[in-house]
Amino acid sequence: MEKKKIIELLNSDLQDEHGAIIQYLIHAYSMGEGEMACEIEAMAREEMRHLDWLAETIVELGGKPSLKKGKQNMAGKTVAEWMQNDVGLEDGAIETYKKHIQMIDDPKIKRLLKRILADEQSHRGDFVHFVDKARKEGMKDIRGKRKDSVTKKLDWGIAHEYTVVLQYMFHSYMTKDKEAKKQLEDQAINEMQHLGWLAEEMVGGGGNPVIEHTGLDQSTKLPDMLKADLKIEKEVAEAYDKAAREVNDEGLKKLLRRIRDNEKYHIDVFNDLMKEEK
Repeated sequence: MEKKKIIELLNSDLQDEHGAIIQYLIHAYSMGEGEMACEIEAMAREEMRHLDWLAETIVELGGKPSLKKGKQNMAGKTVAEWMQNDVGLEDGAIETYKKHIQMIDDPKIKRLLKRILADEQSHRGDFVHFVDKARKEGMKDIRGKRKDSVTKKLDWGIAHEYTVVLQYMFHSYMTKDKEAKKQLEDQAINEMQHLGWLAEEMVGGGGNPVIEHTGLDQSTKLPDMLKADLKIEKEVAEAYDKAAREVNDEGLKKLLRRIRDNEKYHIDVFNDLMKEEK
């Protein structure tokens, strides 16, 4: 099979991993704290690892990782219905990976897809168990309909964090500079933490987090990447500082300032990388 076709298949798989990550995170945040939510977040992290492996393989083949979201099923009003949708998502992934394993003749890539397939089969079994557990416990959607200036700030923060997670991951895949790759990966992980904190704050306060990104920089040269990353970090550090001054809730104020300080750290990291480039 030609490299172009393999890249196309792997990007399709990557997109579906991306869709699964967001679906599972929203389900975990929307059912509240507990063992099941923690286990689903852990599965989302495994899907992130799959995405990472696929993206690195695509770059090795000379392609660019897609930043699009693939298949999702966000229907349902109860946790049991969500878990059944997650079973269905895993069924689709299992079928697709089996098909791609047969189609691709590269032994290294076949081995990678078999490794991912094993995880997906395990996830499916977990979700089948969660369907029964959610039904027995009568688990429900705990999100509310609150919409005010506070939820508007949280929505903005969630959108930003999701955006820079994708942007920094893409930059880390495309750069050949080992130190820059490591730092971009580290900052992406930190931004994912921020997304989780803000989404949980939103649900806890009676809101409904929406995980959608805004415009993404897809530069492929390191100086351009760092310039774009510095620009967005400087803007959001100021925005988080302003938001912290405007909210009255002390817990939320503390959270926003913590994120602001993390963003300032990212600025220092990116400035150091920029100096090394000159």
